[in-house]
Amino acid sequence: MRLLNSLYVTLPDSRLRLDNDTLRVEVDQETKLRVPLHHLQAVVCFGHVAVSTPLMHRLAGGGIALVLLDTNGRFMARLEGATTGNVLLRQSQHRLAKDDEPRALALARAVVAGKIKNQRHVLLRGAREAKEGSEQTLLDRAGKDLAASVRALPEASTLDVLRGVEGEAARTYFSALNLLVRADRREAFALVGRTRRPPRDRMNALLSFLYAMWMNDCRSACEAAGLDPQVGTLHALRPGRAALALDLMEEFRPFADRLALSLVNRAQLGADDFDVREGGAVGLREEARKAVVVAYQERKQDALSHPLLSETLPLGLVPLVQARLMARCIRGDSETYLPFSAK
Repeated sequence: MRLLNSLYVTLPDSRLRLDNDTLRVEVDQETKLRVPLHHLQAVVCFGHVAVSTPLMHRLAGGGIALVLLDTNGRFMARLEGATTGNVLLRQSQHRLAKDDEPRALALARAVVAGKIKNQRHVLLRGAREAKEGSEQTLLDRAGKDLAASVRALPEASTLDVLRGVEGEAARTYFSALNLLVRADRREAFALVGRTRRPPRDRMNALLSFLYAMWMNDCRSACEAAGLDPQVGTLHALRPGRAALALDLMEEFRPFADRLALSLVNRAQLGADDFDVREGGAVGLREEARKAVVVAYQERKQDALSHPLLSETLPLGLVPLVQARLMARCIRGDSETYLPFSAK
């Protein structure tokens, strides 16, 4: 399905060229891969990847996004064709963000509720699987604290108060996340709070890399639904920030966390798969990036049940469904936005 197909290019010093209606990946003038363009929704390049001008023109003309990230997955640039989408929907979106504080707050509150509920699900699942009684107790307690944060959300009367509740929930969640790492791997994959730009430990480096891929998919989902990815409610508007895509991404961060834990606990990644650079920055090595990309693409195929749909759908399509639900809320077709919650 085209909506699930993003090409992730992680090979350093590779070159992308247009070959008729096919994208060709070359390294040292040797063809490594050919992909028909009609299969692609986006081409995501990590680090030093060269892209030919004819290919850039063809991608833009075909509505295929070209995204440039640094080697850690930090966003650098995005090339797109002409803006699409319903101008009236975008007008409603801008009006809501600027002039309708009660509805903007309600939308942001729903986003935070979805995120915290999914974080709580991660911890409670870990508590059920915990082998040490003391760890189970700590995880259960953190789960109860997150439930209290959800109950506090209706009382958040401003966006700043709401962000404060979300921040406190995040601190509770990340302080407990270490307990979900297998005991014999905790020393190598200790999570010392959430650090980024740059990540300061292996787990943060892995999370940042996964979040970058989720972010790209959520931005594409916003655009496919006709929304302006730059104008959100929870995240403040700032030049260069895709605020709405970040809003949409919040409820999916715990899915990235679960994948990171799986990769670590199943020993699919080891300590040697990371580089510690000058200044303390930590990043994934080339082969590890490939492994994470493959695992991410496979996880997107997992079939999940959506609370508003009568059938299952792949996880990779859920951001598109949620973006459309968000568009309905912004247009006023529905009173509330229903975030996606893990089962």
